[in-house]
Amino acid sequence: MSTDPDSSFERAAALIAQADALLVAAGAGMGVDSGLPDFRGAHGFWNAYPALGRLGIDFYSIACPAAFRSDPTLAWGFYGHRLALYRRTVPHAGFALLHGWGRRMARGSAVFTSNVDGQFQRAGFDAEAVHECHGSIAHLQCIEDCSDAIWPADDFHPEVDEEAGRLRNALPRCPHCGALARPNVLMFGDAGWNPLREQAQAARMRHFLHGAGRLVVVEVGAGTAVPSVRNCTQQLQQTLGARLVRINPRESAVASTRDVGLACAAGAALETIATLLPGLYAAPSSTHPLSGD
Repeated sequence: MSTDPDSSFERAAALIAQADALLVAAGAGMGVDSGLPDFRGAHGFWNAYPALGRLGIDFYSIACPAAFRSDPTLAWGFYGHRLALYRRTVPHAGFALLHGWGRRMARGSAVFTSNVDGQFQRAGFDAEAVHECHGSIAHLQCIEDCSDAIWPADDFHPEVDEEAGRLRNALPRCPHCGALARPNVLMFGDAGWNPLREQAQAARMRHFLHGAGRLVVVEVGAGTAVPSVRNCTQQLQQTLGARLVRINPRESAVASTRDVGLACAAGAALETIATLLPGLYAAPSSTHPLSGD
């Protein structure tokens, strides 16, 4: 593989240009250029949440169902802050570029992401075309699993004491039994996650992939520490012969010379590719991304 960065960007653009379908496979690094915090390592996490740092509570200890049972106002202080942050975050320009490329392709586009932040929907991607494999912070479920219900968190507006890291207003409740509501997010050590919404998304994703002839995967900000996105990419390469453009400033290596790895941040890499694809960021296709028509 060429080590010339210009050549690598040209090859990435060529892979995208020849595709009839685009799958965006995104990890946490996709949101960094929008200003979202990087939880990489305890130091990075505690920089974002100093109240938890003072308590010596790391990401794995707060992002788990046990935290909601032992200290719900602290757990919802963390998740409530994130929910409010994601609601006011403006997705960076790279989201719009990906959206434009996919709309121009004959078979459209879809998203597979381990992120729970809803940024792809905020950027204009059809919610029906997004598969959130770890769930969504914008949806709630009952902590007691009293039913299969999953509902939007639209009516919950968290007010967080950032100095203490705790929720100040009323805890969200299950509308069916009154028990504590928790995010419909797959947490660490989570045996109580309700996967029904994610399973429906997965079914729509399979339908999209069935219609793809020349699939390109643009994998952005997905590392090996939590390999959900990497595993998806690998499977699509093995089963569908998908071509891969991997964008990751720290882990950009690809296994095949057929594919391209770009050691860059998401926004910069996508904007550079866009300069080599002047015709693809324009007129949208009338095809619904998951219609298969």
